[in-house]
Amino acid sequence: MKPTLPLTGWETVLAYHERTKHHPDRYARALGYMDWDTQPDPFRRYDGAEILLLEEVPPTPEPSYDNLYWPDSTEPRPVDRASISQLFYDSLALSAWKEFGPSRWSLRVNPSSGNLHPTEGYLLAGAIPGLSDTPALYHYSPFHHGLEVRTPISGRDWSGLTRNLPSGSILLGLTSIHWRESWKYGERAFRYCNHDVGHAIAAVTLAASVLGWKASMLERWTDPELSALLGIANQKGVEAEQSDCLLSIYPAGGTFPLELRRLHHLDPDLQERLSQVPMSGAPNQLSKEHHAWPIIDAVAGASARIEPPPESYWESRPEKQATPPTRPRSVSARQIIRQRRSAVAMDGQTGLDRETFYRMLARVLPRPDRLPFSSLPWKPAIHLVLFVHRVDRLGPGIFCLVRDPEALKTLKGAMHSKFAWSRPAGCPDALPLYRLSPVDCRNEAQNVSCHQAIAADGAFALAMLAEFEPGLKKWGGWFYKRLHWEAGAIGQVLYLEAEAAGIGATGIGCFFDDVLHQIVGLSNHRYQDLYHFTVGGPVVDSRLRTTPAYAHREGTPNQVFEG
Repeated sequence: MKPTLPLTGWETVLAYHERTKHHPDRYARALGYMDWDTQPDPFRRYDGAEILLLEEVPPTPEPSYDNLYWPDSTEPRPVDRASISQLFYDSLALSAWKEFGPSRWSLRVNPSSGNLHPTEGYLLAGAIPGLSDTPALYHYSPFHHGLEVRTPISGRDWSGLTRNLPSGSILLGLTSIHWRESWKYGERAFRYCNHDVGHAIAAVTLAASVLGWKASMLERWTDPELSALLGIANQKGVEAEQSDCLLSIYPAGGTFPLELRRLHHLDPDLQERLSQVPMSGAPNQLSKEHHAWPIIDAVAGASARIEPPPESYWESRPEKQATPPTRPRSVSARQIIRQRRSAVAMDGQTGLDRETFYRMLARVLPRPDRLPFSSLPWKPAIHLVLFVHRVDRLGPGIFCLVRDPEALKTLKGAMHSKFAWSRPAGCPDALPLYRLSPVDCRNEAQNVSCHQAIAADGAFALAMLAEFEPGLKKWGGWFYKRLHWEAGAIGQVLYLEAEAAGIGATGIGCFFDDVLHQIVGLSNHRYQDLYHFTVGGPVVDSRLRTTPAYAHREGTPNQVFEG
């Protein structure tokens, strides 16, 4: 039987990417209908594991939203039950429930394609006052807002895990259940799962900043090592979790330069001990039946990292870039974080003033000393193609935000020669934004985003263009996931910026990849379209009823119980 895909790493990833492109005359393979009988449970539980309930910590006025991106401006909180509760409450927890007639569904702080939430979170920590007297591995349960105890960790092993990490570090791991997305989206689901990981990375990083903590990705860990650490290595089948990344979270006053990040790894003896530790609880079954998508298994295997990255991976980051000055706003960071919603439609009328637009774009510049991009150790690889519709004193047109100044010459050479690459009026010198063409591009924005009106009815829409094939060839298939993580992190910042500006936003996973490439003149795999986004005035559906996130916990004692 002829194999579905080539068997080499980055070529397998490239073949998957090509195969899962949407086209105007055909979409990527999926069932084509909603099989409600097999809809996955949106909540992973470890049946039989002890649950430690966390506190609901209401939003506070401080820190302000603009201070969120500078954790050194906030006094670090100690690691205890209250701070751990707040970390998860502001990153991976439920934010509300929606009801329409007999239907009821939950929303979360971290967004997800189709609200399907394939991303799972794990905490590894030492003794936590008010919560645990010993180090342990926990799975975070968003439904309970609690930590399921998977296994205790000895003091010796905890010391080994935190060697070379800043004092006071905790570890937070993320995994994905691909079935949750493939149930609805079929073969393209692997892309969406990794967008969601990027959103979660940014959500965790910014929630940590509220506490005066920083987050850094630990990239020397291989996927098998991380699976062993998080207790998921023995999971099998369609519903198995796949390891994604590990973040070190530590007080902002601590230093954790790239030189130390490169040193942090899992000792083989420690890996062996961890792999033999019995875990409490069994993963719940999410669906009674499944539809197999073998290509997702193939690309997951091809994009798994089985060796640490080379030294040059860290050395490739650019120098610090200047960012435009902005006036601080007094709006609460935590209020913005927890009120974030994905707009389902835009009103086609609301616009932005030019300064707010420039502020939003400045926020997604990847300065290595500014959150959330400081948590990502690789060289920035995502640029933005913007379709501007309603920005006062700017005018409509197609623009490009070059997030790495070193890429400007290459981008110009790859795109249409007719593009002007002119600097727009009033644009700060430190914002690398260029007007490509001064046209009404509402039709282009809508058509390229699978004919969805939401892309034309906002103030602006955008496509995230990745430096694609060169990175895959240089680093391997595992870099494919990281390109999507970077795109998701950008999307998370845009969500929050929109909320802070009093408007709305939403990510768009359905788009015609190659139509976007034609619009800007791209003809090969050097650059590829990875994610779309739109920002504008949201249309609120008054038929929906909103209820509190954790009303179902009322009357439940805030203590240990068996789940």
